[in-house]
Amino acid sequence: MATRIRGTGGPRPAPRAEGGRPPLPRELLLVTGLFLVYKFGRLLANGHESSAFRNADLVWDAERALHLPGEGAVQQLLLHGEPLIRAANTYYAAVHFPATIAFLAWLYWRRPAHYLWSRRVLALVTGAALALHVLLPLAPPRMLAATGLVDTARVYGPSVYGAVPETDSMANQFAAMPSLHFGWALMVAIGLIAATRSPLRWWWLLHPAVTLLVIVGTANHYWLDAIAAALLLGLALLVVPAPARPAALPAEESAAGASPSEEPAAEEPPSEESAAGAPVAPPAARSGAVPAGAPR
Repeated sequence: MATRIRGTGGPRPAPRAEGGRPPLPRELLLVTGLFLVYKFGRLLANGHESSAFRNADLVWDAERALHLPGEGAVQQLLLHGEPLIRAANTYYAAVHFPATIAFLAWLYWRRPAHYLWSRRVLALVTGAALALHVLLPLAPPRMLAATGLVDTARVYGPSVYGAVPETDSMANQFAAMPSLHFGWALMVAIGLIAATRSPLRWWWLLHPAVTLLVIVGTANHYWLDAIAAALLLGLALLVVPAPARPAALPAEESAAGASPSEEPAAEEPPSEESAAGAPVAPPAARSGAVPAGAPR
């Protein structure tokens, strides 16, 4: 008679998976703090206008020495039509924060491990960028007369900056390098590519590509601002370990049509054959044993 073993009467609760979803209230506070630090931390660099313009001259001369393409070529493409330049200004003003928030929210609900990784990378990049904004104030190309560029946001709208940069209480306009617009957009694309398996996931690279054209074409950033942001992001990705790739879909895991959890049926041992190719009786038959019920 079978006996029941004590302690095995019911299923045991499954252990929490590594990299599980963190508490939502804590994450809301952390992400809100990250955005507030980004928004108001840049104000620490205010009051260094003379240094910002000297650094802008140096950056502009360095780009020419490096034979980088002129920012004016991109702006001329956008200035072909007023709707196009307005769309670029709107992209610069309205896509930056919502796209990053949507990215973190989706990862939080669908890929918790990738959410933690992305949040840590973004926090590290943002902190390093704010330190550079304080140490290296930089006037954007739209303020530098030598560039000959148009302040498209002020001329065509919409604009997120005050008309007088020195008295702008909402943002530090002398914090061009590195460009967090580009750094965050690049991380959004990298994070989504790493967290998904669709062959279309590489199209997310359009977001940083469009962002790069927008920040340069609207004269808000130099090419070197984007390069500095990419370098900071690369260092952060080296420091913060990435999570494992998401599990394959069941259809991908079982190419033969079987579920991944199904175990293959045990194979019967192959029958022995003689040297001539004729089947050989199993050992029981060779030893003289007669199956029960067989005629003798």
